[in-house]
Amino acid sequence: MYRKEEFAFGWPGIEARWTSSAKSGVGTSYNAKSKVWYSISQGILNEIYYPQVDQACTRDLSFIVTNGKDFFSEEKTHTSHNIKHIAKDVPGYHITNSCNNHYYRIEKEVISDPYRDTLLQRVQFIPTNKKRKDFKLFMLLAPHLGNSGAGNTAWVGDYKGVPMLFAKRGHLSLALACSIPWKKSSAGFVGSSDGWQDLHQHKDMMWEFKRAENGNVALIAEVDLEEISGNSFVVALGFGRNPEEAGQRARASIFENFESAKTQFIMEWQKWQKKLYAIDTTKKNTPFNLFKVSATMLRVHESKRHPGGIIASLSIPWGFNKGDDDLGGYHLVWPRDMVQTAGGLLAARAFDDARRVLNFLMVTQEGDGHWTQNMWLDGEPYWSGIQMDQTALPIMLVDLVNRETELSREDLNRFWPMMRKAASYLVIHGPITNQDRWEENAGYSTFTLAVEIAALLVAADHAEMHNETQVAEFLRETADSWNANIERWTYVVGSDLAKFVGVEGYYVRINAQETFDIENGNGLLTIQNRPKGENICPASEMVSPDALALVRFGLRSADDPKILNTIKVIDATLKMDHPTFGPVWYRYNRDGYGEKADGQPYNGTGIGRPWPLLTGERGHYEVAAGNFEYAEELLKTLENYAGEAGMFPEQVWDQDDIPELGLYFGKPSGGAMPLAWAHSEYIKLYRSIKGKNVFDMPQQVKQRYLVEKNTSNVFIWNFNSRYKHVPKNKTLRIQTMAHATVKWSSDNWVTSTEVLTLDTGLGIHYADLKTTKLDHDEEVSFTFYWHDAQAWENKNFSLTVEKNPNQKVEAAHEGEEPERDKIKVFFPS
Repeated sequence: MYRKEEFAFGWPGIEARWTSSAKSGVGTSYNAKSKVWYSISQGILNEIYYPQVDQACTRDLSFIVTNGKDFFSEEKTHTSHNIKHIAKDVPGYHITNSCNNHYYRIEKEVISDPYRDTLLQRVQFIPTNKKRKDFKLFMLLAPHLGNSGAGNTAWVGDYKGVPMLFAKRGHLSLALACSIPWKKSSAGFVGSSDGWQDLHQHKDMMWEFKRAENGNVALIAEVDLEEISGNSFVVALGFGRNPEEAGQRARASIFENFESAKTQFIMEWQKWQKKLYAIDTTKKNTPFNLFKVSATMLRVHESKRHPGGIIASLSIPWGFNKGDDDLGGYHLVWPRDMVQTAGGLLAARAFDDARRVLNFLMVTQEGDGHWTQNMWLDGEPYWSGIQMDQTALPIMLVDLVNRETELSREDLNRFWPMMRKAASYLVIHGPITNQDRWEENAGYSTFTLAVEIAALLVAADHAEMHNETQVAEFLRETADSWNANIERWTYVVGSDLAKFVGVEGYYVRINAQETFDIENGNGLLTIQNRPKGENICPASEMVSPDALALVRFGLRSADDPKILNTIKVIDATLKMDHPTFGPVWYRYNRDGYGEKADGQPYNGTGIGRPWPLLTGERGHYEVAAGNFEYAEELLKTLENYAGEAGMFPEQVWDQDDIPELGLYFGKPSGGAMPLAWAHSEYIKLYRSIKGKNVFDMPQQVKQRYLVEKNTSNVFIWNFNSRYKHVPKNKTLRIQTMAHATVKWSSDNWVTSTEVLTLDTGLGIHYADLKTTKLDHDEEVSFTFYWHDAQAWENKNFSLTVEKNPNQKVEAAHEGEEPERDKIKVFFPS
């Protein structure tokens, strides 16, 4: 029944959802005047971002084709899709969607207006077996302004007499205009009165509603195919602070010639790309330079309102299953990802772009020296977890930028306060991290330890440069002490897994205990993303490629027997060999961050899938080991996992195909795509292979531990760690947060010694106790007199000189390893 009314029925619409995260393309204009970003999957536009890259404003924008009677064809689901760049390596796209029934083809060119906040599409509708008059073409738009599907208001209106579709929520507005007239248009509530429901039921627009207020809304308009001249028309989606501004921008972009906007769009990007490292990875079956595409992807993810702020991905993992309660998706700033991205920009020789990241980090550092887990572009925290690697990596980035670009003395002076505060935070709160780099468990993480230690050595060099020799000495001593204890904290011997693989031991993913003790039991890890009953695993049985960071950042040599043992275990438990694409690795065994066993989306629990960026990390290990031929093979493997237009996925599907869920063996899963971190890893691996050395390895770390082979006779106790044991032949260093006298005894207080703490200038004090001559099982006791409070602690603390921790455990002989089906905890799923 035909309905033409003022207000749509069905308020407020169904619960809002986002859409597919496996993007085949993302882009924006290089020009900072254009503050619009876009993403593409399944042949249609998905999230379009405005006025900055962390604010999604649409769910999708697509076409539906009918014949007005008995034919309904949705562009997203009833066509095959092909995508390519509008010009070589440029983030504008030419999309071809071919009807599965061979009735029509839709070709679209997608860019953003270089001078306005407008998304542009030039569209061709091409009938293949019938005539144009046999079809009806409709455009559908789902506004999700300000990262929200709820609370939007949509209406049909005009700007200066030009018919447009409008939507508004808060201070954000959009306006959709077309270069040819709409025949009909309507606003509705999703799931009840929206245009998709109308067309699906009636194969024509039988509903025309002027407004749909304060809900999950959608807009629809019929394109007047008879008015098309030259076989194409232009669609403009303008954004603004109010409907008038959005309408003005849409109309202005329509009046401009699309071809001139496209030419400008291409020219600006190619001008920037000419400055990049001169590498051409173009192949016969990939008509683009993946190195340049990857560098461009990093640049695309940068904010234009907050220069240097780079989000993790223009996608929302498993977005089709996520609603308004997941505001951030991956369009947030993770300092870790951003530092990795800056490293990729440096490797691509986009020096100015990388330096902007340092400026952004300097501005968004918290007062105590750390960076929040992730944040909006204005610096407001989203999640508030503490991950020590995210405080260490910015220090390392200063060193890398300086090494590649030779920072001026003025710049070094400017960045030193940021580095100093970060180093202070590390020595006060480290080496334990509240969350590892996968944002889950607390403890001693090999990756986190590697970057913490490297960062302290980098900061020490800069402290010396700024005439703070006492600070430099303390930082180096702390780094040396932590480095000397890595194996104590993270290397396990004699476990069932070691026996199964046939090695003495290996580095674990993370450990919350002081040491490993297989015989007397060891700490259990709770895996946050596994269902109850499957979420407990001994820390000694969990491994990760994270341990390779010890080699990448110069703490351990590539041929260290413990590293070689760990690689055997990693490959035995975490490696997936795809028969066509090549090897790819899981984050850790029993990971739950991925689809469920039946392919249903991750919803807090699931099964982790392989990450292509870990293939890049393995490639860096092979470079460090001098295995350049294998490193090149891994680089090619990484290239194999790139999408049709060069996008790298976060994860790939590792099981048999499930076509109805869009999951295919070796192809992107429902995780983020593109992942900026993965693109950065590809660029850095390319440079590492070309230079025959690891691009981002801090040279001072390599020099200190691999060349000079520095060790430490200091063992550090503080109120965060409160160790129960001290290794033999070590000086016990007591760290406090305030000036104190440490009173200590090694003979049960028959005699005692008092030591005044020294102020490091980093917010921490320390006193060294002469414990090097104590024997195994002897006890050290101590207490504190606090000078500021003028009071004793009134509590004693004690440590025992530990038994020999280096008891060797025989590796399992062949034929003696445990049966695999009895130790499934070792394996990813």
